[in-house]
Amino acid sequence: MASHEVNGAVLAGLRAGFAGELITPGDPSYDEHRSVFNAMIDRRPAVIACCTTAEDIGRAVRWAREEGLEIAVRGGGHGVAGTAVNDGGLVVDLRRMNGATVDPESRTARVGGGATMGDLDRAAGAHGLATTGGRVSTTGVGGYTLGGGSGWLERKYGLTCENLLEVELVTAAGETVRASGAENPELFWALHGGGGNFGVVTSFTFRLHELPAFSFGLLLWRPEAGPEVMRAYRDFMAAAPDEVGGALLYLTGPPEEFVPAHLRDRMACACLITYAGPVARAREVIAPMLRLGHEGELIADMPYADFQCMLDDPPGYRNYWSAEYLAELPDRAVDAFCVRAGDMVVPSPSQHLLLPQGGALARGAANYPVPWRSAPWAVHPLGLWEDPADDARARQWARDLRADMRPWSIGAVNLNFIGDEGGERVVAGVGADNHARLAAVKAAYDPDNVFRGNHNIGSGRAA
Repeated sequence: MASHEVNGAVLAGLRAGFAGELITPGDPSYDEHRSVFNAMIDRRPAVIACCTTAEDIGRAVRWAREEGLEIAVRGGGHGVAGTAVNDGGLVVDLRRMNGATVDPESRTARVGGGATMGDLDRAAGAHGLATTGGRVSTTGVGGYTLGGGSGWLERKYGLTCENLLEVELVTAAGETVRASGAENPELFWALHGGGGNFGVVTSFTFRLHELPAFSFGLLLWRPEAGPEVMRAYRDFMAAAPDEVGGALLYLTGPPEEFVPAHLRDRMACACLITYAGPVARAREVIAPMLRLGHEGELIADMPYADFQCMLDDPPGYRNYWSAEYLAELPDRAVDAFCVRAGDMVVPSPSQHLLLPQGGALARGAANYPVPWRSAPWAVHPLGLWEDPADDARARQWARDLRADMRPWSIGAVNLNFIGDEGGERVVAGVGADNHARLAAVKAAYDPDNVFRGNHNIGSGRAA
């Protein structure tokens, strides 16, 4: 058996009774199915199992274990480390399980494990409802939610995982179980930040909230205005209502009509302010930021789902991300953040982000394994570039920004925002005490660490 091929007779054991589609090297759609959004990832699995039912997933998991194949799980494929695919193993591809059904009376949504945030946002938005979602529509609901789920609406509605009511998943034994506050509660707790360590999620049930109006403002300045703007933004967010979200960022000015010619395709300092309400009220709330002499602006009402699509990560770029969570944002941190923006790989879609937290996010349940929620600020270098020759420079920029911010760091990190940065960062992502508890849940549901293509908790036993 070649490293990236499975004998046809062996594959027949999986094909029998499999309702979805099995894709192997040589199939016309193989390269399309193995590709993920991060162009740095180039892996060649032996089998891609495009599942359509929980039974398909259970069959695929059991078969791969019998054949000694490593298993990867693909939802949206948006994780920057590229663990949604592997070399020579089996990929459980959930993308055909992407339904999103909304009950407007109970204000809940049942969402397939392969859905993207766009699928959920559109279904909920049709009823004037929403829940906290990823900051782009292409984010997979699965990995995003299991990592905690941070988004524009978190200051108003809390983390996505806090709006999770029930989960159905397939375990490492290929069995389907449900988890909620009343059923398998310890597993349910682990799914609030512990990632994909415990099984393959086939469906999520979420609590939804009324969101009849959504608006935003995007303001642009020359990069040298950054320190002044960032200090003003820091003070603005300290008094902002929960309806306000957004980011302070450096980016490449897009070639849009609202962008002055001198900022197009060049670095700009930007302030994105989201508002869970109508634009007239948003203008009143953001008035302090409008007095800073910005040079470009776009302020508008927009359906939340459309806004999410507006920010989608462009495909085909190489990606490297990281993050640091801050206990405070003194002037020294502001200055260091702004100076480091000069090391961005530009022009490119890279972003040098400062994200405000607080609001409902800070007031949420403290016992979930998401210790980063307590920080008032998150710094998030989001690198996207095309030329492999820029790989080292882009990685170093992200690492240097983290180092600059470390004096004010709380030590915790959102694992959805980083790639593979080692075991210590995994512990930092869930908290040391929580890590031990998560390991016990892992040992109960996946003692052989079958699901290890992730920020791995481990169980004390080798696969």
